[in-house]
Amino acid sequence: ELKAINPKVTITFYPYDVTVPIAETKKLLKTIFDKLKTVDILINGAGILDDHQIERTIAVNYTGLVNTTTAILDFWDKRKGGPGGIICNIGSVTGFNAIYQVPVYSGTKAAVVNFTSSLAKLAPITGVTAYTVNPGITRTTLVHKF
Repeated sequence: ELKAINPKVTITFYPYDVTVPIAETKKLLKTIFDKLKTVDILINGAGILDDHQIERTIAVNYTGLVNTTTAILDFWDKRKGGPGGIICNIGSVTGFNAIYQVPVYSGTKAAVVNFTSSLAKLAPITGVTAYTVNPGITRTTLVHKF
């Protein structure tokens, strides 16, 4: 569909499970960087809202985001000769104001906000700018069980 909108654009899709070990993430990123040569922005947007699956919620919402961010720093960190880059982590307003019905989800989003805030302070050293986008509740399949 994207190619149909603009035929001049190159579209490539790589399936990726954010819960894989960091070594697998690094392999995928190497493949991507080898092909594209330059990657300017990472948007960490995977997320689930299911406090009945505690380990999976933490693995997707927080650990996967940390692993992906850490892996891309190997390519971007100016201390390692990288060009720098921009990371946009998807948090939630629950990272600031927890929803008591979903404490695990809220906790993972608070962790995302704090992790990203720490990364942002390292930007002068790493060359990597980090932001968190914190949307409010949105009617998507994510909230069907909520």
